[in-house]
Amino acid sequence: LEKRLSSSFEIVSKQLEAVQKGLGEMQTLAGDVGGLKRALTNVKTAGGMGEVQLEAILSDFLSAEQYEKNAHPNPSNPKMVVEFAVKIPSKITERDYIYLPLDSKYPVAIWDKLTLAYETGDKAEIELQKRALASEIRSMAKDIKEKYIEVPYTTDFGILFVPYESLYAELNRIPGFVQQLQNDFKVTISGPTTLTALLNSLQMGFRTLAIQKETSKVWELLGAVKTEFGKFGTVLAKTKEKLQSATNEIEKAETRSRAIERKLTRVDALPQSNVEKTLIDTRSDAE
Repeated sequence: LEKRLSSSFEIVSKQLEAVQKGLGEMQTLAGDVGGLKRALTNVKTAGGMGEVQLEAILSDFLSAEQYEKNAHPNPSNPKMVVEFAVKIPSKITERDYIYLPLDSKYPVAIWDKLTLAYETGDKAEIELQKRALASEIRSMAKDIKEKYIEVPYTTDFGILFVPYESLYAELNRIPGFVQQLQNDFKVTISGPTTLTALLNSLQMGFRTLAIQKETSKVWELLGAVKTEFGKFGTVLAKTKEKLQSATNEIEKAETRSRAIERKLTRVDALPQSNVEKTLIDTRSDAE
């Protein structure tokens, strides 16, 4: 009995040690999760994630020459730098393009509080955080308007990119809010899906413009060919005249040749011996 009890206590002791070890690992994991949460809820880190997502979408739909990272929308103010700008072809500035400013924004603290309020069903907190969210986004739109929209170097509107569709949908649920931002600050809110659709439309526009440019080149080439063909027609007409003149001269020569032949038919042919003698005499006289 004593041996069995000792064996049982030994097994229980080992199991307790394993449980204690597992709890220690769980505590370490909890600490790592907490650090990850702090990293994700950090405003700077969250904003960086939005910027990475925005760059990924731009690189998927546009070539490297069609957009610019950390662009300077106003040449006279190099300190103003927008995260990204799409190059829109234009002839109204000294450059061949103008910028369409795109700035990534993510009010992470307010959005987390609003999400938590939805989960708990706290209506008062939901309304409070929705007003705070609208105020924060409005401030961000104003910032884009004042810093990055510089007509004629940029378009007369900018894009505020939010990295989550749920956040984009929430902003659209606020009555008249998105339209108000467009009217007051010329700023359009865009989520990943809507930005993808916009870039797809811009890409089609770029292709159409490229086709138009190539068409104009082809038209110019056809014009040059038409001019050269006109010159070739003139040369061909002159050549025809010369050929006709040569033909006329040949016909005249043929006519004279036939006349000579008719006259020669009246002359009797000399015998072969007389021909040779005549030719020899002719050579002697020549010498």
